Amino acid sequence: MSRVDHRDRHRERIAEVRAGTSAEKVPYPIRIRETEVLGTRMIGAGLIRVTLGGPGTAGFEAHSPDEHIKLLFPDDDGTLRLPEPNGQMLRWPRPAPVSREYTVRRYDPATGELDVDVAVHDGGLASDWAKAVEPGAVVHVAGPPGGLIVPHAYDRYLLAGDITALPAIARWLEELPRTATGWVFIEVAGPAHEIPLSAPEDVEVRWLHSGDRIPGTGDALERAVRAVTVPQGERVYVWLAGEAGALKPLRRWVRDDLGLGKDDHDITGYWKQGVADFDEDHEH
Repeated sequence: MSRVDHRDRHRERIAEVRAGTSAEKVPYPIRIRETEVLGTRMIGAGLIRVTLGGPGTAGFEAHSPDEHIKLLFPDDDGTLRLPEPNGQMLRWPRPAPVSREYTVRRYDPATGELDVDVAVHDGGLASDWAKAVEPGAVVHVAGPPGGLIVPHAYDRYLLAGDITALPAIARWLEELPRTATGWVFIEVAGPAHEIPLSAPEDVEVRWLHSGDRIPGTGDALERAVRAVTVPQGERVYVWLAGEAGALKPLRRWVRDDLGLGKDDHDITGYWKQGVADFDEDHEH
C-alpha cells in the first residue's frame, strides 16, 4: 500500500499547490518512453507540430503548461544511447545522449496522442528532423521531470516570450480559467507566424513582429512587458521565456519594479544566441 501512496504523492502535491495561493514547481516520476510519429503539420509559418503516439505514451503525465520532455537522437555514428529507469528517476549514460527539450503542447489520455511544436530554424537538429520525419518513425522521449503548478488565485497573469515560448503560452491560455485577466506578449517574425489562441476574454494578447531582425535581438518584447501597469493591491503572476540574454533586463524589472518573490514568477531562458544545445538548468 505504501508503494502506491509514494507513487501518487506528486499528484497530491499538485492538487495542494493548485488549490493554494502561490506557484510551485512539482517533480513527477521521470520515465523513458518509446513513441511512434503519427504525423506532422505546420502551425502557422514558424512551428511544426509533431504528433507522437503508440503504446509507449500510455499513462503519460501532463499537469502544467510549461512542462517539457527531451527528444533523444542518435550519436553521429548512428548509435542510440538511452537512459535507464532508476526508481522514480532516470540514470543517464555519459557522455549525455544527444537530446533537445520541448514543451508538451498537448496530451490526450483517451488517444495517447502527444503533441510537440518545434520552432523552425535553419540548421537546427530537431527542426531538420521534424521537417523530414515520416509517420511510423520511432522516437524516444524522456520526462517530463516535473512542472510549474500555478494556482488560479492570482488577480492577473502576465505571459510573454518569443516563438519558442509560443507552445507553452498557447497551452497556458487554454488552461487558464475563462474569468482570468492579464496580458500576453508574443514576439514572432511576422503575421504569418501568428496562430489562433484560446485566450480568456479579459486577457489582452499582443503580437510583436521582429521582421528581419536576428531572433533574440532587439528590445521590443522588453519594452512591451515593461509598459504593463499592475493595479495597486492586485497579485500578478509573471511567466517569461525565450532567448536568455533578452530576458535579463526583465528579470531585474520583475524583481525590482514589480517586487515579486520567487513563488510569483518564472523566467526561463529556453535558448541562447549562438549556443546549439542551451540548457539553463545546467548554467547555474
